[in-house]
Amino acid sequence: MTTAPKRIPARPDNKPYDLDLDAVKAEVELTPFVFHWAGKRWAMIHALELDMWDLIEAADLGDLAAMSKALETAMGDAEKWKAFRATPMPQYKMKALWEAYQKHAGVEPGEFQRSTAS
Repeated sequence: MTTAPKRIPARPDNKPYDLDLDAVKAEVELTPFVFHWAGKRWAMIHALELDMWDLIEAADLGDLAAMSKALETAMGDAEKWKAFRATPMPQYKMKALWEAYQKHAGVEPGEFQRSTAS
């Protein structure tokens, strides 16, 4: 026997819906990710708080583009991203940064790219 999904009562527009996305809250505290690089302290928005639309578009361009867009978005603004990019970064340091950022968000390495590509 199957049961019908529970419908949420009507709201001001008097029409029922299946999910109140406005009421959805994060399951974890979305604290910024803070790290030190090139003599400066950097803070990035928690990965689970990033705006998905730009990340989805970047995912079509491959993992590196998706990672770059995630980091750019996490910096919070274009000037901060430009300042971050002003210092060349070896791949091994970027790898460490990306893995630590994913760990901070509670995802396994590689899982973040797959979630943005879905």
